[in-house]
Amino acid sequence: MTKKKNTPKTKSPKASPAVHKTKTDPKQQPGAVFPIVGIGASAGGLAAFEAFFSGMPADVEPGMAFVLVQHLAPDHKSLLTEIIRRYTRMQVFEVEDGIKIQPNCAYIIPPNRDMAYQDGRLQLVEPTAPRGQRLPIDYFFRSLAQGMHESAIGIVLSGTGSDGTLGVRAIKGEGGVIIAQSPESCEYDGMPRSAIATGQVDYELPPSEMAAQIIAYVAHAFGVPLRTKATPKPVTETALRKIFVQLRTHTGHDFSQYKPSTVHRRIERRMAVNQIDRLDGYVRYLLQTPEEVEALFRDLLIGVTNFFRDPEVFKAFEEQVVPKLFAGKRTGTPIRIWSTGCSTGEEAYSVAMLLQEYLDATQQHFVVQVFATDIDSQAIATARSGLYPASIAADVTPERLARFFTVEAEGSVYRIKKNLRDMLIFSEQNVIKDPPFSRLDCIVCRNLLIYLGGDLQKRLIPLFHYALRPGGYLFLGTSETVGDFGDLFTALDRKSKLFIRKDDLLGRHPRTMGYLLPPRIALESSSLQPAVKDISPMKLPLRELTEKTLLQQLSPAAVMVNAQGDTLYFHGRTGQYLEPSQGEASTGNIIKMAREGLRRELSTALHKARSTNESVRCPALQVKTNGDFTSIDLTICPVPTTQDELAPTLYLVIMEPSPRPGQAQEQQSILPGVGEGRDGSNTESDGIAALKQELLSKEEYLQTTIEELETSNEELKSSNEEMQSINEELQSSNEELETSKEELQSVNEELSTVNAELQNKLIDLSQANNDMSNLLSGTGIATIFVDHRLCIMRFTPAATRIINLIPVDIGRPVGHIVSKMVGYDSLVADVQTVLESLIPQELEVQTVEEKWYTMRIQPYRTIENVIEGAVITFVDITEMKKSHELVQKAHNQLRMVMVVRDSQDAIAVLDTKGDILAWNPSAQRLFGWGEEEALALNIQDMLPEDLQTKELENIRLVAAGHMPAPHETRRVNREGQTVPVWISASFLADEAGQVYATAVTQRIVQVEKT
Repeated sequence: MTKKKNTPKTKSPKASPAVHKTKTDPKQQPGAVFPIVGIGASAGGLAAFEAFFSGMPADVEPGMAFVLVQHLAPDHKSLLTEIIRRYTRMQVFEVEDGIKIQPNCAYIIPPNRDMAYQDGRLQLVEPTAPRGQRLPIDYFFRSLAQGMHESAIGIVLSGTGSDGTLGVRAIKGEGGVIIAQSPESCEYDGMPRSAIATGQVDYELPPSEMAAQIIAYVAHAFGVPLRTKATPKPVTETALRKIFVQLRTHTGHDFSQYKPSTVHRRIERRMAVNQIDRLDGYVRYLLQTPEEVEALFRDLLIGVTNFFRDPEVFKAFEEQVVPKLFAGKRTGTPIRIWSTGCSTGEEAYSVAMLLQEYLDATQQHFVVQVFATDIDSQAIATARSGLYPASIAADVTPERLARFFTVEAEGSVYRIKKNLRDMLIFSEQNVIKDPPFSRLDCIVCRNLLIYLGGDLQKRLIPLFHYALRPGGYLFLGTSETVGDFGDLFTALDRKSKLFIRKDDLLGRHPRTMGYLLPPRIALESSSLQPAVKDISPMKLPLRELTEKTLLQQLSPAAVMVNAQGDTLYFHGRTGQYLEPSQGEASTGNIIKMAREGLRRELSTALHKARSTNESVRCPALQVKTNGDFTSIDLTICPVPTTQDELAPTLYLVIMEPSPRPGQAQEQQSILPGVGEGRDGSNTESDGIAALKQELLSKEEYLQTTIEELETSNEELKSSNEEMQSINEELQSSNEELETSKEELQSVNEELSTVNAELQNKLIDLSQANNDMSNLLSGTGIATIFVDHRLCIMRFTPAATRIINLIPVDIGRPVGHIVSKMVGYDSLVADVQTVLESLIPQELEVQTVEEKWYTMRIQPYRTIENVIEGAVITFVDITEMKKSHELVQKAHNQLRMVMVVRDSQDAIAVLDTKGDILAWNPSAQRLFGWGEEEALALNIQDMLPEDLQTKELENIRLVAAGHMPAPHETRRVNREGQTVPVWISASFLADEAGQVYATAVTQRIVQVEKT
């Protein structure tokens, strides 16, 4: 097959938008059936769509419909329809609500809508999930699986996240085909990798090769042309047996008793995937390709599940079963639940969530154990990891997501929290052949029986009955039932498939014996023959029953016994008929206690009464009493009790003196066969009759002994079976221990992984701590951390320059430490104010070393935004302070110079020592010195000798803040001439009020006077 280049096709006015009609067009045939291909994509999907449709053969009508589902911005008009039309000759539609799907057409989801397939049409619905959490691909794939079953084909293209993963499981579970874009060809491989990780993907291909593969698959699976659904190819028993042998050899599991329709459908699907026409050819392919055996095994497992599958059913389970699991049990009692066929664990975790919610709501404490088993090792590994794609948000409520899951990998996966994970034990187990768990409170077996044949179902239901405690619960799938075993289970909710285990007094049910495995047969049968000691005479009203029966029989001496002859109650004088047997003192057995002449007849009569459940009378028995023989009449009659009909029957042995000793004819009405040889005439001697009677009695006694021996043999056989049952139970316990060992090993491996991660985090934390210490030390910023009690938690080395701190001060209140700050003693109060108001404070402080710092106090917040103290930082601003003063001084001087230059008066600015700082042009004109010359002078150089002392005193007064009044004086100019001037002075001060210069204004006296 040649590959077509991914070049855009130009629109042909003849070919588009109409589709070429042929004489076999399915739209002309009402019964047409055609596959529907759902294609999901997200980021990078446009290029994948283009490559997909470019790779479709131009001269072949695919005979199927294509539905494109892409993540679109809800407020952005999609141009995907116009783009796809450039690459295909098929009609391309943007879906409208209720549009009917036709073959050889492509349909594209509109923005801000979810889409579902139903009855041949596409239905649009308003999205309910918030933006960023919508899963339109999963939504459509699920509906497509429900509507099209094996005719559904799912394709997952480039995209981030895990949308489509649950839909892939649904399509595969219905027998459809899944194709994923090969990760190396993806622009974003998140979605394809998530789909591939399920193990349900049939093909991994680049988009350009997918169309040809789909057409080839459809041709083999449904036949060409695709007009009616193909008739399944006949599957021969011989070929099936060969396939089952291969499966059993490679996987260890026998599928021969699975439902034939399921097995045939899966085999046909694998044949279509591999494009094999004949079943014998597929058998040869299996022999040559071990990977295909594994693929067929995965297909037969049908691992389709999700959280809270069938929500209404789980609601019924939560309301009707969960509270009863804990009812009447002491705190700390283990609650044992078995989830069979758990697949990847979603269903088992769902049950665990319901149990945990009930425990939290009722504030109870029980040990909950959920045993989750499956034959698929890969599924068990997934369940053990507890990692699920973000698409499970469609099945799990936001409350449960927040309560039982943690978000990882930037929101792309959810992980089960540890407290819920610890409730479950996952193990690989074959429920059909491996020993089951026992003493269970509930068994969850949903959607497993529907894939098994009738014989397997008849074995599993009694097996579940055995594994459950009395009154335990069985939770089946919506399409499953207990079938013919309604006498083992009572329906609690027939619609939700909730059943209660029926109980039986003898510990077994006769209908289970033919279906249980040998271990269970032995165990159940062990209770068939209860020991003699199990029947306590205290449990029956023996005295009342004895006296009542004696009154009816008018017997002066009697003994109440059970079916084995154990004495329960004595009435009257029985010593002349019975005597204690040798050995330890006990109530004893009446047969062992019988005197000579009574024992044989008593044993025979008791056996007959037990067999016929009728009264037996033996008259004129010769019993040796005190060295002589006494003639007595023996009567044994069953005693009706008020107990349950299944309880053991009691017998009353009545012994009374015979009214006619020696008369033997009365025995004829008691023991059959007696007198058969007599003709009733008086000619036959009584001695011969007595001998015949004795012979018949011995024969009957011998027969009774033989029957009792057979009964003993049955009891021994039952005991042997009981021992075998115990042995099997021990083996089952050993299997559970092995499973627990494997689980502990798995947990140990997980702990090792977690430990390695923690060690890496510890290294990272240590590195981060070193970086932080170096950062704080390198910046030179003094920092002090205090807690709520204002105790020092940590400080940087630079903080010791401001507050006298040493390492041992950690833990001491900050107010107890002596600081070097001048004029500031409200540190404690300011920190307390910040902690109460959470409003940072900032102020400038000075130390004794005349250094200035900006002190900032702000709350200490954790990552969770919890206030756990305060942070005090000191930033050195000494140089900035000096620079500010210089700038301010320069600014003042500049401002002064500007004023001086523009003045018409002669102005000179003097510092506190009399040096000239500024000299304006008017002063140059008045005195003759240029600016450069004047700035090198002191005011003393311009004063006459007689005025120097007085003028210098005035300058000192100005520096001290005393402003002298304007006055007339004299100055000396550059030429040495004395010039009379009128002087007024004003001082210049900084922000602190300190005088740093004096501005002297001078005018010629003549000008002032004029």
